[in-house]
Amino acid sequence: MKHLPILLAALLLPDAAHASSSAITFSSTWTGSLVVPDNNATGASNTITLSVPGMDRIEALTVALQFSGGWNGDLYAYVAHNGQLAMLLNRPGRTATNDAGCGSTSLIALFDDTAAGDVHTALPDSGSATGVFQPDGRLIDPLLALDTTPRTKFLSGFNTMDPNGDWTLFIADQGPGDTATLTSWSLTVTAVPESSTALLLGVTVVAMAAARRRGA
Repeated sequence: MKHLPILLAALLLPDAAHASSSAITFSSTWTGSLVVPDNNATGASNTITLSVPGMDRIEALTVALQFSGGWNGDLYAYVAHNGQLAMLLNRPGRTATNDAGCGSTSLIALFDDTAAGDVHTALPDSGSATGVFQPDGRLIDPLLALDTTPRTKFLSGFNTMDPNGDWTLFIADQGPGDTATLTSWSLTVTAVPESSTALLLGVTVVAMAAARRRGA
């Protein structure tokens, strides 16, 4: 019976390894009233700081933005973390024949790389705009952004990174005449726990089982 703890370890540690690959989803939201300066490339920013101990790497990420007012075709926005960025909006609706971009207002958008439509081409040209969209992804001067511009900066660029730390949303209004106000934004992160955390759990279970056996 002296080999019981070793046998339990052999049986339980594969489960611990499996647990280390089990993703956990968590989110953080800012709400308030942040006016985006009209026709001003200096823009405005807001930062959410994540602190989730034991997380190893990002597996998936979505970002939600809510604006009131404004002209959606003027908006330029990206989220940045640890030297990486994803371009969420870059003058949506702007084309070679439409310099002003889409004329809808009061945007409520969830950005998800797996969504069906590119936000640059999917927003309506009037009324309010709500939906789930792929990020714009066009890393280019907003004065040059077009529907044909290559898309390179998606949320998947954060995959494998540590989710902890500052996440900064930068937003700017690149056209005159309408003022947008950011009323909320949020991050929803799916991340994998650190292997050491899962391994510690497995070792703890082994030790508890061995202690019970000795006490029997």
